[in-house]
Amino acid sequence: MKSKIDLHIHTTCSDGSLSPREVIDEAVRLEVSCIAIADHDTVEAYHEELIQYAHEKGIKLIPAVEISTKIKKCGIHVLGYNIDVKNPTFLKELSTLKNARQVYLKQVAKKLEALGYQVDIDKLSKLETVTKAHIAKDIITKEQNRNQLEHDFGHLPNQGEFIEAIMNEGCPAYVEKKTVTPKEAAKMIRKAGGKVVLAHPVSYRYEDNLSPQEILEIIQEMQADGIESNYIYIDKNQQKIDESDFWNQFAQTHHLKTTIGSDFHCKDNLHPEIGLIQENIHLSEPEIHNMLEFLEK
Repeated sequence: MKSKIDLHIHTTCSDGSLSPREVIDEAVRLEVSCIAIADHDTVEAYHEELIQYAHEKGIKLIPAVEISTKIKKCGIHVLGYNIDVKNPTFLKELSTLKNARQVYLKQVAKKLEALGYQVDIDKLSKLETVTKAHIAKDIITKEQNRNQLEHDFGHLPNQGEFIEAIMNEGCPAYVEKKTVTPKEAAKMIRKAGGKVVLAHPVSYRYEDNLSPQEILEIIQEMQADGIESNYIYIDKNQQKIDESDFWNQFAQTHHLKTTIGSDFHCKDNLHPEIGLIQENIHLSEPEIHNMLEFLEK
């Protein structure tokens, strides 16, 4: 049987729909042998019970995190692998980022309410990590917001449409969030003993109009060990874009390691499932071996 791995999965500890335990069960069901839960700005998933459960189910679990960062032009996500999830300095730094998200929630909710939208601040504030995706989902799934959404969009928008039109930089409910730079995130990860990987570089081309050269400059500035080259991007028109070959060649040219990730949040019959099982990305056994060896040594 060919090995399958997935090094970028989200859970209910950030903005995913499955609990950490359910992610393990789904990996077992899909015959994915090695996974990394990479929640936004938190390693809450990595408690002893989950680590033991993964072991019992025969799932190799690589500790990971996805840190949201900011540069002048756009937001950049930085993945950290094989980190010490009990490192007190690292946990304190993540807690600071989490608190900044709560402040952000209150500020953006105020702007959204001024635009005529109802926001469930009490529910959202109870989440371990609050993201734009959480807030947008709360807005678009509320029946009370239906008329306002149809007035503003001419139809009921999906989550991505709402974020791009209302919440991103230059939009009416944009709020600048206190965050760190990619370089600072990389430093956090290294201090916790981890490897630094730039998440989904393909997305910065389509969402932020960054050129490969600009992306390379970010990689060099943070001294990344690798990039998440094997990745399926879904654009705002819900079209799948696979530039894996381009980014694998980019990595080879610039002497970077490569990883693979579904960026799984939920089952929606559009975004990749855990293990990218229905996608046309297939790693050889040597590629998988080299990838895991890089992350774990």
